[in-house]
Amino acid sequence: MPYLFTSESVSEGHPDKVADQISDALLDHFLAFDPNSKVACETLVTTGQVVLAGEVKSDTYLDVQNIARDVINRIGYTKGEYQFSGDSCGVISLIHEQSQDINQGVDRGNKEEQGAGDQGMMFGYATKETENYMPLALDISHKILQVLANLRRESSRIGYLRPDAKAQVTIEYSDDNVPRRIDTIVISTQHDEFGSDVEMLQKIKEDIINILVPEVKKLLPENIQQLFNDDIKFHINPTGKFVIGGPHGDTGLTGRKIIVDTYGGKGAHGGGAFSGKDPSKVDRSAAYASRHIAKNLVAAGVADEILVQVSYAIGVVEPTSIYVDTYGTSNVDLSDGEIARIASELFDMRPFAIEERLKLRNPIYLETAAYGHMGRQPQTLTKVFESPYNGKIEKEVELFTWEKLDMVGKVKSKFGL
Repeated sequence: MPYLFTSESVSEGHPDKVADQISDALLDHFLAFDPNSKVACETLVTTGQVVLAGEVKSDTYLDVQNIARDVINRIGYTKGEYQFSGDSCGVISLIHEQSQDINQGVDRGNKEEQGAGDQGMMFGYATKETENYMPLALDISHKILQVLANLRRESSRIGYLRPDAKAQVTIEYSDDNVPRRIDTIVISTQHDEFGSDVEMLQKIKEDIINILVPEVKKLLPENIQQLFNDDIKFHINPTGKFVIGGPHGDTGLTGRKIIVDTYGGKGAHGGGAFSGKDPSKVDRSAAYASRHIAKNLVAAGVADEILVQVSYAIGVVEPTSIYVDTYGTSNVDLSDGEIARIASELFDMRPFAIEERLKLRNPIYLETAAYGHMGRQPQTLTKVFESPYNGKIEKEVELFTWEKLDMVGKVKSKFGL
């Protein structure tokens, strides 16, 4: 019997995502000026206030207040009527030095013997149902909000948009797990006040369906475009008016959108958040490495859908386990346990090896903090960082290295594909 599956995403202006972006901007600045920085930075945003807290061990000093303000302004919180603006909000820093008890288990004389920064389990997932090997409902949800943000900045077609927004997509699947049609799209977007409540809601719904949805479809391959149909149920701002939003409407915290950040409810999640954490924290680095494994295995044809789990003990170099689940979609005559064993031979999952392989000691994290950490396009660009204490620095960095299909050849060779 056909079934429905739903995923959601949130915009860069959602309060939790504002917090994530501030935390990752701080991390990037610490790594830009001191690549060996150990950072675990949390952010809280609410009406007119930003609170920074966490543990940092670094040889550099930053103007953290100014970095936070720059992020907030870049997102689009620049007006007094939002009750939260980069130029006027208060920024309180409660950041202190990392615990030596934790640090002694991570830092080693030989970097290759670096221990995991914490215990726990991390997951990676990949599926053939999209070109970027991501679950379809999440991929469309992300694209809806990216296009919405572009339209907000462009302002000529939908000029009343404000930064906060959420999207949710429900897809009907066949018995053999193939997407058949889009059943429901839910979009809630913050907006300026104009006209009566009825007029506002009607205008927003018309613009979303007639302007935004066609722009989203253009980004999708033909087979996915065909899933859009005249019977889609649209819920546009279903509560009605959405003028009060962002950190004024709802307090935001770092790490509170971990399912949006990963696979939209598909696969699994170990519970650890990403933003604000340097790569010695395996919550982040091993989740990226697990996605790298899963994506390359699926792209190589080992299976049509794969979940990879890895687990660690704090201060211990080697992972305590590596697990693979192919959901019965394996294309090789091997058990999932045998696939996991071969994968562990191909991919070195020691913390320092992950950092080196994926180039994670670079300032690459702000770009991950909205619209998902997985399924993004790898790219190389030059980033500029300025500090009143350290001057100006330019760094060429590779973004989303864990999305590269650079191991497909080796996987095929090892599995005889």
